[in-house]
Amino acid sequence: MERDNMTWVSEFILMGLSSDRQTQIELFVLFGAAYLLTLLGNGLIILLIGLDTRLHLPMYFFLCNLSVVDICYTSSGVPQMLVHFLLEKKTISLTRCGTQLFFSLALGGTEFLLLAAMAYDRYVAICDPLRYMAVMSSRLCVALAGVSWLVGLTNSAMETAVTIRLPTCGHNVLNHVACETLALVRLTCVDITLNQVVIVASSVVVLLVPCCLVSLSYTHIVAAILRIHSSRGRRKAFGTCASHLTVVSMSYGMALFTYMHPHSMASAEQDKVVVLFYAVVTPMLNPLIYCLRNKDVKAALSRVLMRSSELKH
Repeated sequence: MERDNMTWVSEFILMGLSSDRQTQIELFVLFGAAYLLTLLGNGLIILLIGLDTRLHLPMYFFLCNLSVVDICYTSSGVPQMLVHFLLEKKTISLTRCGTQLFFSLALGGTEFLLLAAMAYDRYVAICDPLRYMAVMSSRLCVALAGVSWLVGLTNSAMETAVTIRLPTCGHNVLNHVACETLALVRLTCVDITLNQVVIVASSVVVLLVPCCLVSLSYTHIVAAILRIHSSRGRRKAFGTCASHLTVVSMSYGMALFTYMHPHSMASAEQDKVVVLFYAVVTPMLNPLIYCLRNKDVKAALSRVLMRSSELKH
């Protein structure tokens, strides 16, 4: 099949969330504020972990990686979405579309795998506390984080390659806010069996397997907590997992619901909600969840602010 304008396109038109000008301005303000909160919140966590040596622990090493992923993930699509709210013609070139798709898939997959690594960290901390630092060595932490990034990038490269090559027979209007796998697959004019297989395989690698590992870790964690005799001890043990469990529930729940059912090809509107949830809501809420529920992070913030105040005086 020859590459021509009737088969492939050089750019896509994104329909976005609304065609009403006033609504678009309001959405620009709303998502712009959320994006700034995401950058500030996650940036603060990275800064605190870097400055306070008391946070140089495995748990916070993974949290720092998670904050880096959240900043990069939201930055891969939100700035473009904000610009499009102000433009009449919302276009994106094929190259930029492929790049955006690659980074969103890579960073999303990496986040799911990092959450599984964090679940293992909590498992060791609660089920084998005396050997925690020996088991969760710097070498193992770097290896787990490295594998998360490597698998995320590799999986994304494969899925992007089989998605972006699809011919659309001249159709270039994407009913979406960004270049996303299911939206692009809906636009194609050829058989998509291979893409459905790749989507399922990808979901198994970066969603189902990590989700099973998280579930296994928390099964052992809950069993260990129930064996603690004092109610204070149980609350303290559960408190160390509460923030992570909250983030895990948000992240895995919607992703499994959406991407493990490629045959149904969830509706375009539902697809937009899912992408906005991961690109805007989750990265903004993660630092709030970890900071508000974590005494160590709040204490580190107080120490940094005190040192800053002392330097000024």
